[in-house]
Amino acid sequence: MSFFERYKTGYLLRIKLTPSAGENFVGRGVCCCSDNKEYLKASVVSVPEKGKANKELLKILSKELHIAKSLLNIISGETEHRKKIYIDVEQKNDFEEKLNLLKKEK
Repeated sequence: MSFFERYKTGYLLRIKLTPSAGENFVGRGVCCCSDNKEYLKASVVSVPEKGKANKELLKILSKELHIAKSLLNIISGETEHRKKIYIDVEQKNDFEEKLNLLKKEK
């Protein structure tokens, strides 16, 4: 089981976001939620109002993965802790390595 799935035109990430946290981060391990799927842990200092936390999450993800924010799209969970984010990038082994590095606890 993994927090991401590979598709023909990109990747689907499952992320469990904690807004209003003490620091911004993405990664530092994964958790398994009630749907028995793995979610990457993330937190942002932004509050969950008017999409602020979501914007901060996408900014952090784009920086960590070295991709443009325009390639990231929240496809479900905009108002929930559990989110699904689609990344519109070509399938490459080095990109999957980047994703797997996010999983490691720092």
